[in-house]
This record gives sequence, C-alpha cells and structure tokens, in this order.
Amino acid sequence: MGYRIVVVGATGNVGREMLNILAERQFPVDEIAALASRRSLGTEVSFGDKTLTTKDLDTFDFTGWDMALFAVGSEATKVYAPKAAAAGCVVIDNSSLYRYDPEIPLIVPECNPEAIHGYKNKNIIANPNCSTAQMVVALKPLHDRAKIKRVVVSTYQSVSGAGKDGMDELWEQTKAVYNPTTDVPPNKFQKQIAFNVIPQIDVFMEDGSTKEEWKMVVETKKIVDPSIKVTATCVRVPVFVGHSEAVNIEFEEFLDEDEARDILREAPGIMVIDKREPGGYVSPVECAGDFATFISRIRQDSTIENGLNLWCVSDNLRKGAALNAVQIAELLGREVLKKG
Repeated sequence: MGYRIVVVGATGNVGREMLNILAERQFPVDEIAALASRRSLGTEVSFGDKTLTTKDLDTFDFTGWDMALFAVGSEATKVYAPKAAAAGCVVIDNSSLYRYDPEIPLIVPECNPEAIHGYKNKNIIANPNCSTAQMVVALKPLHDRAKIKRVVVSTYQSVSGAGKDGMDELWEQTKAVYNPTTDVPPNKFQKQIAFNVIPQIDVFMEDGSTKEEWKMVVETKKIVDPSIKVTATCVRVPVFVGHSEAVNIEFEEFLDEDEARDILREAPGIMVIDKREPGGYVSPVECAGDFATFISRIRQDSTIENGLNLWCVSDNLRKGAALNAVQIAELLGREVLKKG
C-alpha cells in the first residue's frame, strides 16, 4: 500500500524536480496530483513515464491525501498550507514561511531525523534554504566528532536559486554580450548577472547582512546546534545550476584533516572527491543532476588552533530543495505513517 501525494507548484523548477525525484527514487505512490495556479491550469508535467495534467490549487480538496510537497512562494503557502494541514494532509513546505516557527520542525534527514515527530504540532514540516541544506550535511558528522564552535562560509549560488526568471535572465544577458545591438537590463537581479558576480541575495537587513545570510545562520542553529556561531557572505554567480560554498570551520578540539576526510566519506548523502592535483575537486557543472553533496579541498586551517577548510558543492534544485523534500517524505513514511 502506497501514499496519495500532492505536488503543489508542479510547473515550476522545483515542483518539476520533485516529480522527477519521486519517480527516480520509486517513492511508493498510489495516486499523485500535480497542482498549479489558474494561469498554469492544464499544463502537462512528467512523472516517470506518465504525463500529469495540472489541477487548480484554489479549488483542490486535500481531504484523504497523505502528503503535500509545496513548491510555491510564501504568500501562496500562507493561504493553502493551513488548508491542507487542517484536512489531515501533512505539508512539506519548501518556502521560508515556516522555517523559523519553533513549533514546526526544520529537517535535513541526514542531520536531525528525530525532529520528524514534531510534525504533529501543526501537520507541517519545513524544508531549509538551499544554501543551508548542503552545508549542514557536511557539518553534522564533523560536529558529532569534534563539536563546532564557529563557521565562516562564502557561497557561490547559481541563478536557478532565483527560479526560471533568473535562469532566463542569465541566458538572455549572455547572448546580449555577443550582440551589441541587444540590451537586456537587470530585472530579476540587482545588477547584470552575465559575466559578473553579485554580493546580494535577498534583501538587506539592519545589520548590513542580507536575509539569505541571516537564513544560513538561523537555520544552521536550528538544525545542528544553537551554540554554533555562523557568519555568511552569499554571492550570486553566473552558473545555471549548482551552489558552491567555501566553508571555514573552527572546532572545540583538534580534528585532523585525514580523519575529517574519513568521517565525511562514511557520512550519509556525501561524496568526497579530494585529490590534490589539477581538477581533483568537484565544480557545479559536474554536480548538476546528482543527489549527493560533494566535498573537496579538505585541509587544515593553520591560522587558528582547531580549524579546517573545505569546498562544498551540490545541485541546489535537488539537495537544496526537491530532493530534501522527498527525503523528508520518505522519512515521514518510514518512521510515522508506515504505509509504504
């Protein structure tokens, strides 16, 4: 016996990826519904070898459905997620709306699977920010061994994190660079993204950090350990898919780079590719389409007593969003609902 699953926002980048991953991982589905707004009503989307026609989110009845994977913005989630939850359908939400609610679990299954039982508070589970998700997968096994005091992270985030409009803008601006008669001014981003980097993701806050940077701080504390100090600089780069992060970690006790490498090799969801030779590391182009979070460039930081540096790369549409949501659904099914 399988589950009755709803994918909300099925025509977007993340919604389509959710459908792909549910099929790829052979999630036990008895019935699946693809929902979209009325402007996308009737659009066809793929689920394995099946074609689904989107239904109207506004009129959909969630009664009798087991789980709903939400891949729409916070405004739509605020309207429809409580309706699904009240109907008895467990919501797994990819927006930022519920991440900081103390009554709603924020889950990365490799890090805090025990938090899954907190879904009962509101029948809702939150999925973390894409940049946080891949980083905490690497931090948690190291924290279990040597206890992390402080993390300094600089991100290099792809345009797909800003949705289809972000990808389109990079594509059009890149073409325009080679065609001087064409001008594509910034719209989705604050400055030209083609052949450029932009040190701003989301809005600025009073302390000078951006909201994306704030998210990484707060979410790491909620998922891994509230005592960890985190400081982040988040940068948008002209890459279509795949977020990269340079992570500096300070521990309470010494952790040798070789032991760290061994720990990460054994950790769930991680692939270590770390050869000290030209090309002996993973770049975002190589991680696109993969489930794993890739770790490279593991080395001691000689400027502090107990420090390590590492390079972390992952497909943000997968581990950063859709894959993590499906993994939460798998965990929920395995540990709580137990139908599949």
